Amino acid sequence: MERIELDGESLTLADLERVARREAVAVLAEPAVARMRASREIVERYAAEGKTVYGVTTGFGVFADVAISPENVRELQRNLILSHCAGVGEPLSPGASRTMMLLRANALAKGYSGIRVSTVELLLRMLEQDLVPVIPSQGSVGASGDLAPLAHLAAAMMGEGEVWHRGVRGGAGDALREIGAAPVVFEAKEGLAMINGTQAICAIGGLALARAARLLDLADVFAALTLDALEGTDVAFDRRIHDVRPHAGQGVVARRMRALLAGSPLRESHLECPRVQDAYSLRCVPQVHGAVRDAVRFSAETIRIEINSATDNPLVFENGDVLSGGNFHGAPAGLACDLAAIALTDLASISERRVERLVNPALSGLPTFLVAEGGLHSGFMMAQVTAAALVSESKSLAHPASVDSIPTSAGKEDHVSMGPIAARKLERITANLANVLAIEAMCGAQALEFRRPLRSSPLLERAHGAIRSAVAPWRGDRYLHADLVAMEGALDRVWEAVGAADGPAG
Repeated sequence: MERIELDGESLTLADLERVARREAVAVLAEPAVARMRASREIVERYAAEGKTVYGVTTGFGVFADVAISPENVRELQRNLILSHCAGVGEPLSPGASRTMMLLRANALAKGYSGIRVSTVELLLRMLEQDLVPVIPSQGSVGASGDLAPLAHLAAAMMGEGEVWHRGVRGGAGDALREIGAAPVVFEAKEGLAMINGTQAICAIGGLALARAARLLDLADVFAALTLDALEGTDVAFDRRIHDVRPHAGQGVVARRMRALLAGSPLRESHLECPRVQDAYSLRCVPQVHGAVRDAVRFSAETIRIEINSATDNPLVFENGDVLSGGNFHGAPAGLACDLAAIALTDLASISERRVERLVNPALSGLPTFLVAEGGLHSGFMMAQVTAAALVSESKSLAHPASVDSIPTSAGKEDHVSMGPIAARKLERITANLANVLAIEAMCGAQALEFRRPLRSSPLLERAHGAIRSAVAPWRGDRYLHADLVAMEGALDRVWEAVGAADGPAG
């Protein structure tokens, strides 16, 4: 597998996907190792001197004023991890858990946490051996970071709790023995260093945003396919229109629509028709899809910054200063996830409206529900219903989690981000969007069948071919669920065939 060098500075959302899919593992870069050793020396010196340092020689949170004796340092760190393993609910996917491991290691590689190199190397060895902590999905408010999820991750390193080892769920201690590794005994500050941070938010949200980037491209492709199948006009994508309203995303989508529709004999066949304007779901694709692109681009950049940040507390600086702050607070990542969730919901909404135009004969001029023998066959009637259900669910989920705050930790954490909730909602909305776009793809391809022998543009015919490699034309009713699953599973295939074929998208 590919090896990603962690330096705390250069991790990308694409790296997250590769690790989640087990296409890559990670190792520490040499400069990161040097920084980590230097910060660890400072922590060990202060611990030996008995200097008052939060989390090193004191308790945590509201117990920050309680002094801890040197002989109790290990017990303090162990107790911290075990008491914070308070997660409940269904576990995160193994891919999300693997991503959390990667992100925590990268944050520690920045060299501001005072953790031992050997501790992080154990985490990366577990990742390489596909020994993945079982991490409950609920229980974090994104205050001092994702305390509960990260505690479950750290507990697995201690041999506590459960893990998946090569896909089999079992005890962490047994799995560590299978790979010939001893459970870690956290030394001064190490337990705290493992659990302060936003790695659950960023793992879930980052993976969703990485997928969303491809879905944005596909939304343009399927919108163009729908427009051509409905005999729409490309006049609304004229560059001059978009140059006088120069939002970046709008310009990108208008250019993509022009490229996707270029050379379509189907378009040429109705140049003299009397229709002047199309409905908004067709005519305003650059304005809506473009605004979504701009929002998602902002969110992705925010997460990219976050996954390359030091989110521990306190932070250990090279001059010996150990400073307490709030870099663990999940507000930046949580707000980014909420913004993306709202934007992707809007993208699903406009896609569903195009599906309605395809299946409604009063709007399309095509056979009702895109089937030749309507009545005997129901065609894509229920596909549009499913799209409507997914969009409605996404609208409910899109209410921002980050506007909420419930004080915790005896008032010490009196404003929290709710970022993990925002990330999990984004994950669900992204999955809903993928299915809505799959339904539009199926309906657009079916509509094109009724325009034959006319053909669409070269790029859209490539899209049609990729769709047909997953789903056959609908000649009569069949088990629709299988087609929906197959089409959603083939979205990346369509993206590879067409998504970036019209030039850079961003």
